[in-house]
Amino acid sequence: MKKEIEVFDYANEILKAVNKGVLLTTKADGKVNSMTISWGTLGIEWGKPIFTVFVREHRFTRQQLDKNGEFTINIPYGDFDKKILGICGTETGHSVDKIKKLNLTLEPSEAVSVPAIKELPLTLECKVIYKQKQDEHAVTEENKKAFHPQDVDGSFHGANRDFHTAYYGEIVKAYIIE
Repeated sequence: MKKEIEVFDYANEILKAVNKGVLLTTKADGKVNSMTISWGTLGIEWGKPIFTVFVREHRFTRQQLDKNGEFTINIPYGDFDKKILGICGTETGHSVDKIKKLNLTLEPSEAVSVPAIKELPLTLECKVIYKQKQDEHAVTEENKKAFHPQDVDGSFHGANRDFHTAYYGEIVKAYIIE
């Protein structure tokens, strides 16, 4: 059962959770993938509720989002197994089925093709309405050094030298799985 919510009534809980880690779930070519994120914004754009995610160029999740511009944000609400965020933040969807590995329960979504995840029940269903790659020349030197070091190996899944693409997702449904 899903309890529909007014997303901004839960803004404090959502943003606190993002700071600690939430799941960004995608689905393309029949494969569901979840990635832990701790960068995201909740707001309003074009008069619509928006959740914006930032995904590095070489992530499997970016490939998924470019194929299917829909996603869910799966937010801890109450007790949960913290290893979910650990594994989804360190394993790559290129080679690991994280849903199967963690035995996560997929819940059919209501307005998008990407499922929700019962174990992280506060769910935002989103449709991408705009995307833009970060302009590396517009990023401050301080942030480039801290978040995009160019003197590291960029070939592995956890590499952090890539810049991000921002995906602005209109929140078309918000609920808590009960």
